[in-house]
Amino acid sequence: MSESKTKQKSILSAAFSLSFFTLLSRILGLIREQTKAIFMGTSIYADAFTIAFMIPNLFRRLFAENSISVAFIPTFRGYLEESEKDGENGIKRTKEFVSATLTLVTFLTATVVTLGIIFTPYIIPFFYDGNNPDTIAETTILTRIMFPYLFVISVAAFFQGILNGVKIFSPSGFTPVLFNSIVITATYVLSPYTENPARAMAFGVIAGGCVQALFQLPFVIKTKWWCGFASIKKAFTNPGTRKVLRLIGPTILGMACYQLNDVVSTALAGNAGTGTVSSLQYSLRLQELILGIFAVSIGSVILPDLSALAKKEQWADFSTMLSQSVKIIALISIPTTFFSLITGKEIISLVYKSKSFDDNSVALTLQAFRFHIAGLFFIAMNRIVAPAFYAQGDTKSPTLAGIIGFAVNIALAFVMVNVLDKNIAGAGIAFALSVASLANSLMLFIFLRKNRNLNVKSITFGTVLYSVKLVLYSLVASVPTYFLRPILIEKFAGYGKIVSFGIPLAICAVCYGAVGIALLVVTKDEIVKLAIKKIRK
Repeated sequence: MSESKTKQKSILSAAFSLSFFTLLSRILGLIREQTKAIFMGTSIYADAFTIAFMIPNLFRRLFAENSISVAFIPTFRGYLEESEKDGENGIKRTKEFVSATLTLVTFLTATVVTLGIIFTPYIIPFFYDGNNPDTIAETTILTRIMFPYLFVISVAAFFQGILNGVKIFSPSGFTPVLFNSIVITATYVLSPYTENPARAMAFGVIAGGCVQALFQLPFVIKTKWWCGFASIKKAFTNPGTRKVLRLIGPTILGMACYQLNDVVSTALAGNAGTGTVSSLQYSLRLQELILGIFAVSIGSVILPDLSALAKKEQWADFSTMLSQSVKIIALISIPTTFFSLITGKEIISLVYKSKSFDDNSVALTLQAFRFHIAGLFFIAMNRIVAPAFYAQGDTKSPTLAGIIGFAVNIALAFVMVNVLDKNIAGAGIAFALSVASLANSLMLFIFLRKNRNLNVKSITFGTVLYSVKLVLYSLVASVPTYFLRPILIEKFAGYGKIVSFGIPLAICAVCYGAVGIALLVVTKDEIVKLAIKKIRK
């Protein structure tokens, strides 16, 4: 087998394993939200847990996930290539860089965790209107319990960076499966022994984060790049870490704007009334199930290859890979959007409905879900196009696009919350996020034009044409599904959740999918042909 075919097989294998584990993780993430719905519904405890978990997650995304993928992995790959050329000296420099980075990550996150625990009582009131001191007190306790999660998950992200840098994806892909399993188990096991279920789930978060880091450690040691800690001075003066910090700077600014979307939106939702925060979270979890399976997996797998093509200045192949990736995302997200708009109530009822999650909770979540899902394609596309900039060493352009998206979201969310009735404030906040994602996408495509070697016109024109075609196909497939749905709902009503919502949803999905696939096959869709070709290989 030739080297190129071996490499292609390896990439496809990595993509498949990562997609499989991500699918499993997102399903378990959904079950985690189901567990929260069963124990807490859209009560004050659900809102409190959602806000408390969001705060360390905000810092995790700032310091861990994005920084590792954007700054550490490309720098680490550069060291690996040098070590192949320079022998022992190159290996020594690489290990010094890895050691310095680990020290930097642990020192900075430990500092943030300590400060976060101290200042939590001053942060939490920002998310409430001041009329619910008991809820504020509970959210403060939950936040302090979960803040150390930032430390352990940052170490886990660092381990993931090392493994992904040497193109090992499966262990890191599996750790979220462990995390979600532990959180779910802890909620059921510890709830009888804690003051409320939210605290049981919070203890599960800490335990799950620790396992995520520990599980990857043996695989990191096996790569022979594990080498312990360095001094604080060496951590900040190492040439590699200084380069990482330079790359992280604008990225953190962009990510801060993106994550502040969540913070401000959550604060607005918290002030809108009980249940709005948790209903938005339940809605986003359904959206993330699709994003996590495809957008994150494709983005993670293509980044090293886009980086290699950019370094070799093979811009034609770079443009082709980017164009195909965006079209694959369109093929998945656009039909999914139309189907979800038609059957949203059944999806939410099937997944979440319980004694605590009643018809009112379903209606509250459905309002947000319809507007969240409308922006699915743009959110997914952003996660594919952004790596194209990182691969070129350009962190400023996606940062600026993120700032513009942040401004659009916050401005529109403020307008929506102040104009709309409190009962539908969640829908307005969700709508603002989707519009902001559209603005972000437009800016990313505009900024792509800065690289004159890329055929941006062809990528943009091809994406628009293909998206319009999929919209038309989805509309055609929606017609029989739209008229079939109420008949099925009436037919299976009163038989329990699985039968009443599951069977109509499954039949609608088969009908919708059959029409859509038939249209793609009859018109000999290029992306479907590409997918079939890869599967056959």
